[in-house]
This record gives sequence, C-alpha cells and structure tokens, in this order.
Amino acid sequence: MLELHDLCVTRRNRPVLTGVSLGIGPGEFIGLIGPNGAGKSTLMEAALGLIPATGRSSLAMMEAPARARHAAYLPQAKEIAWPVSVRDLVSLGRLPWPGGGGTAADRDAIDRAIARMGLGEFAHRTAQRLSGGEQARVLIARALAQDTPLLLADEPIAGLDPAQQLATMRLFAALAQEGHGVIASIHDLGLAARFCTRLVLLAQGRVIADGTPDQVLRDDLMSRAFGITLRRVRTPDGLAILPV
Repeated sequence: MLELHDLCVTRRNRPVLTGVSLGIGPGEFIGLIGPNGAGKSTLMEAALGLIPATGRSSLAMMEAPARARHAAYLPQAKEIAWPVSVRDLVSLGRLPWPGGGGTAADRDAIDRAIARMGLGEFAHRTAQRLSGGEQARVLIARALAQDTPLLLADEPIAGLDPAQQLATMRLFAALAQEGHGVIASIHDLGLAARFCTRLVLLAQGRVIADGTPDQVLRDDLMSRAFGITLRRVRTPDGLAILPV
C-alpha cells in the first residue's frame, strides 16, 4: 500500500528526516512513535508528497486524483474553518470519487463514517460549535468517508477523552482487520502496544526500530529515544505500560 525508500527531508539547511525506508501492507496498523521533533509528521507529509523530499515514496509518485483515492490523511491540526454542518463536512471526504458526494454510494459511505464515530446526534449541527474533541471525531469521520485502502493519521487521539481514545484505537485496529492499512503517530505507548500490529520508532529523524510492540518497546530503545524505561503489567485487557 505504501513503500518508502531512503526518504530524506531537509528544512532550513537542517536534516529533519534521513534515510527512512519502510513499507505497509493490507491488515497492518503501524504506530509511529518517538519524541517530539523526531520527524513523525514530516514522514507523513513527505510520504504524501506534500513537502519536498528526496528518495522514493510510492504514494507521492501518484497523480493527485489517484493518490486521494488511495490514501486519506488526517493532519495534526484539527481546525474547522467554515460554519458547515457535521454531515456536510464529512461529505467532503467523498470529493475524490466520481459523483463527489451526491451518489447513493457516497451517501452510504457518509452514513457509515458518521455512525462509526458515534456522531449521529450531531449530524445536522454546525461543526464549529462542537467541543474540540467532538470536532476531532468529525475530522476522523471525514477521513473514513473517503474510504481509501490506506489511512495516515497524525496524532488522531490527541484531545480526545479516554473513552474516545480507546474507541478510536479500536476503530483503527478494526480497519486493519478489514484489510486496510493504517499509519498513526501516537504518544501513548500503552495504547500503541495494545492496538498496533507494528511499531516504528523514530528518533532524530531516523528509524531506530521497526517491529512488533514487544520488539520495539525495549528499555534500551526507550532510553535511547526518550530517556525513559517502561514498567509493564500484563492485564486481562492487554499490556499496560507505565513510563518511569
């Protein structure tokens, strides 16, 4: 679904991303983890062809219409600029497809996205008048309505309450189980370990680990990337992780 080879980004004569190579296939939920400034957002933007980069991204090489039908992108910024209804905002996710939101298939995709994010009661409300967390859910629904094989989400659970964080991570895991590919940058290591099939650890613009949560969340790697160690507790609901 996405292949990156030797991807590099330089900004203001400073290397921000260096030599990143990775791929994602159907059924994978990749959690991008790493400290602030590690290059997680830059990696997504470069992979999408939104910023200048060297190396190769299979996604950036696509023509824009094909790219929009292959990958949905949820950026870190969650601002809603216009006073439109929740349903109208979610319907923007259908613009890349024939019909642009007006066909029966479009309406079904919009309805499914609204239902999956639990937004039915808000569908006809003005999106700008919702709380910050509710607006974040609307923007996730817009990405879901795009109905692409691949979803890239930059800090999608930031600003959500604990219940909605869990619901969103379960949703992304379910999308992967349905055959989609999902890449999301995540700061909560416990949620990343519990829901992601694979973790990619970035530090100083480089990939320093790529593997299963158990392979990546090692104390030596956590110390190198974050300057922390982890306390792990196995629970009936999965692995609980406490940074110490």
